[in-house]
Amino acid sequence: MDQKYTKLLGDILKQMANTDQIQLSDIPNIDLYMDQVTHFMDDHLQNSRRYEDDKILTKTMINNYAKNKLLPPPEKKRYSREHMIVLIFIYYLKGFLPLNDIQAILKPMTDRFFNADQNFNIQNIYEEIYTIEKEQISGTIRSVTDSFHKAAHSFTDVPEEDREFLQFFCFICLLSLDIYLKKEVIEKMIDSMNTPPSDQK
Repeated sequence: MDQKYTKLLGDILKQMANTDQIQLSDIPNIDLYMDQVTHFMDDHLQNSRRYEDDKILTKTMINNYAKNKLLPPPEKKRYSREHMIVLIFIYYLKGFLPLNDIQAILKPMTDRFFNADQNFNIQNIYEEIYTIEKEQISGTIRSVTDSFHKAAHSFTDVPEEDREFLQFFCFICLLSLDIYLKKEVIEKMIDSMNTPPSDQK
C-alpha cells in the first residue's frame, strides 16, 4: 500500500494512543446547570468530532435522554457528577447503538448505583472502566495495525494501477468486519438481558 496511507495510519494511531478520555478527576464535583454541562462536554470531547460543526451534546439531546429515562432527572435543574458520568457513557454508546439498547444497559446500573452508598456507586464504576479502557487501547492499535499489514499484502497479482485502491478497500472491509462482529456480540448480549434463562440457547 502507498506510503501516504502508512503515514496517515501512523498519525491516526498516534492520536489514538494519546486519546484524552475524561478522567473522573476532570468532572466537577459540584452540581452544574445545563449550559455548564454542554460547555464541559464540548470542551472535553471536542477531539472526538469528525467535522467542525458536529454537535457533542445539546440541551435537546440531554432533555430527551431524561425524558426517555436514559438519564435520571436533574435535581432543581442541576446535574451532579453522576449525571455527567451517565452522559459520557451515553455519548460513546450512541455512536453505534440505538437509544433503546442504551437504555437496556444503563437503566439497571442507574437504578442500582445512581446516588448509591458512597462506598460503591457510579463513580467507582466509571473509574474501573476508565482504567480497563486505557489498557484496551494498545490492543486495539495492534489489531488495526495487523489488519493494515494483511491488506497491504493482498491483491498482489492485480495490476499496479488497481492494487492500491483494492488494498485500501480491503483494509476498510477488515475493520468493518471487526466492528460488525463486535456489534453483533453486543446486541446478542443486550437481548439476553430480557430473555428468561430457559429460553437462552
